[in-house]
Amino acid sequence: MSNSLTCDVVVVGAGMVGAATALYAARAGLSAVLVDRGPVAGGTTGSGEGNLLVSDKEPGPELELALLSGRLWADLAAEPGVGESVEYEAKGGLVVASTSEGLAALEKLAVAQRSAGVRADSVGPDQLHDHEPYMAHGLAGGVLYPQDAQVMPTLAAARLVRLARTAGASLRTGRTVTDVLRTASGAVRGVRTSHGDIHAPAVVNAAGTWGGELAALAGVSLPVLPRRGFVLVTEPLPRRVHHKVYAADYVADVASDSAALQTSPVVEGTAAGPVLIGASRERVGFDRSFSLPVTRELAAGATRLFPFLAEVRAMRAYLGFRPYMPDHLPAVGPDARVPGLFHACGHEGAGIGLATGTGHLIAQVLTGRTPDLDLAPFRPDRFPDSDSDSDSGSDLDPVTGPVTDPAPAPDPEEFRS
Repeated sequence: MSNSLTCDVVVVGAGMVGAATALYAARAGLSAVLVDRGPVAGGTTGSGEGNLLVSDKEPGPELELALLSGRLWADLAAEPGVGESVEYEAKGGLVVASTSEGLAALEKLAVAQRSAGVRADSVGPDQLHDHEPYMAHGLAGGVLYPQDAQVMPTLAAARLVRLARTAGASLRTGRTVTDVLRTASGAVRGVRTSHGDIHAPAVVNAAGTWGGELAALAGVSLPVLPRRGFVLVTEPLPRRVHHKVYAADYVADVASDSAALQTSPVVEGTAAGPVLIGASRERVGFDRSFSLPVTRELAAGATRLFPFLAEVRAMRAYLGFRPYMPDHLPAVGPDARVPGLFHACGHEGAGIGLATGTGHLIAQVLTGRTPDLDLAPFRPDRFPDSDSDSDSGSDLDPVTGPVTDPAPAPDPEEFRS
C-alpha cells in the first residue's frame, strides 16, 4: 500500500490508555504513531466519569498499578497548565456503610489497604457530615481515601495526546486497523489501516473494549468483553458533593464475575457543576439500548445517599462499555506469543485512573528498561486460548467494535453541561 509511515511503535486506540502510552513512549525517545478509527476519546473514555481511584481496590497488582498511576497523574497535573485543563481534582473519596456489618467489612478492607500504602482514614457516623454536609443521616460510618482524584476524561485524553504530539508523536484518526502485519518469522512489522500501512517493529493494543478483536488480527486470543454501564448527569449545581461518595457494596460489584445487572450508588460533583450518578454493571454485549429501570435505580440509590438530589433535575444519561477481563486485571506488557505485540487494555472501569501507570510501564519495556512493577500478573497470555467464552455478539467489525451504531464522539463541553 501507499502512504506508508515508519516509526518505532504504533499505538492502536486513542482513548486514555492509548494517549498515555503514546505520551510516555514519545517522552522516552521513541517515534510513536497513535491511530484510531474514530476521534480521540470516541469510545469508553468518553463515556467515563474520570475516576482515579485506590479506594475500590484490594491489595494486589491492580492496587500497585493504581498507586503508581496516581503519582504519575499528580506529576502531570503539576505541569504548567495541565491540571486546570483536565479538571484534575485531588478531592478524595468517601466510602460509606449503612449498617454496622457493612462498616466492619469496610474497615477490614481498609486495614489491608493501609498495609499496601493506601491512606484510609476511618470516619465515625458523627463525623460524616463534617466531610459531606448534605449526606443522609443514619449511616453507620465510612472510610475517607485522600488519594482518590478525578479528571474530566475527554479533556484529559485530548491533553495527553497534545502532550504526546509535543514530544514528537503523531496522531492518525479516522483510520481503521484492518490487519496486524507480521514478518515471515511471525514478528510484528506494523499495521494495515484503511488509509495505508504503518510500519513499526512494535504494536501496542490499546483498543479497550475491542482489544480482543485487535488481538485476533495478530493471531492471538484475549478475552476482553464489554460490560455496560449508565451514568446520570444532573443540572449544574453549586458544589454540594465534595468527594467521590459511594456505598460499600460498590467494591463488591466491581469485583463480581456476574453478567447480571448490578447497581450501587456512586455520587460525585464535578468542577463544572453537574453531579455524576452511577454505577451500573451488566454484560449484554454491545447493546446500546437505553434502560429506564436501570437509570431509575441509579437515581434512587443516589437520593438515599444525598436526599437533596430528589429535587434536582437529571439533564441526561449516557452509557458506555467497560473492557471487562475474567480475572479483573488488565493485559499490560509484551505478548510472548507474537514478538513485538504489546497489550494495554482490559482495565474495565479503571482505565482512566490506570492509564498513566500502564503507559509508563509499556514505555519502559519498549525501551528495554526494567519496569517499575512486576508485569507477570498482567501477562496477556495468562488465559487459555478459547473463543467459546465471548458473549460480545456477532455484529462486530473485526477490529473496532460494533458495525451498527458506533459510539459518537463526545463533546467535552456538552459532557459537563
